[in-house]
Amino acid sequence: MRDLGVGFRYLLKGQRWVGRHGRQFGFGLLPGLITLLLYAAALVALALWGTDFVTWATPFADDWSSPWAGLFRGFLTAVLFALGLLLSVVTFTAVTLLIGQPFYENLSEKVDRDVSPDGTAPESGLPLMRELWISARDSLRIVARALVWGVLLFALGFVPVIGQTVVPVIGFLVTGFFLTEELTAVALQRRAVDVRERLRLLRSRRTLVWGFGTPLAVAFLIPFVAVFLMPGAVAGATLMARDLLGEETAGDRSEETDESAEEGLTR
Repeated sequence: MRDLGVGFRYLLKGQRWVGRHGRQFGFGLLPGLITLLLYAAALVALALWGTDFVTWATPFADDWSSPWAGLFRGFLTAVLFALGLLLSVVTFTAVTLLIGQPFYENLSEKVDRDVSPDGTAPESGLPLMRELWISARDSLRIVARALVWGVLLFALGFVPVIGQTVVPVIGFLVTGFFLTEELTAVALQRRAVDVRERLRLLRSRRTLVWGFGTPLAVAFLIPFVAVFLMPGAVAGATLMARDLLGEETAGDRSEETDESAEEGLTR
């Protein structure tokens, strides 16, 4: 369970890092704002014309007696909007990272240089278009996995009691896991770690991932919060990627000494 706290500390460290580097924070906001505007427009359109779409898609209900046709189509409209909202939460990070690939790549590299004992950062050496293609391809794979989980959990949400208690908790854990995968991919892709290996690394430290990603998933339910947390989330995920790969980070030894001292005081 210690890893839960470690994961959350990486999230806080990332926010503190961008707080000390205002220029990186400012540039990191732009992709999130663009994505937010696109998603807001899509959700508004879904709210305005969702009923018309459901009516068009269910002509067989035209002859149903009142009030069953209205209830049925109202239910489908609510399901459609809920799925759209779920899809926006699951894909927000992937789309933001894709739009902001050059910004976040630069931010992650600066974090690596800042915390590396020798002041260096891994570089992929790939052309920008090649990096964008790999990022988009891997993101689609992860989003597909996340959507399978999302549809399953959405269906389980109709189960009495469990659907209102256990399922939401599992949903946040799953969302947190996939958010962390997307965010750590920025640093791990520069290290030529492919998507299968990334998933293996994250599964080997699930509690660390949940400590980082689950609070972020809760915060990302508020759109504007998601935008402002993204730069720090990328920075924190870069620090966590170093941990997952066993790379030494400047300050690690002093932190271990401080933790040992704290444990000694509590005995």
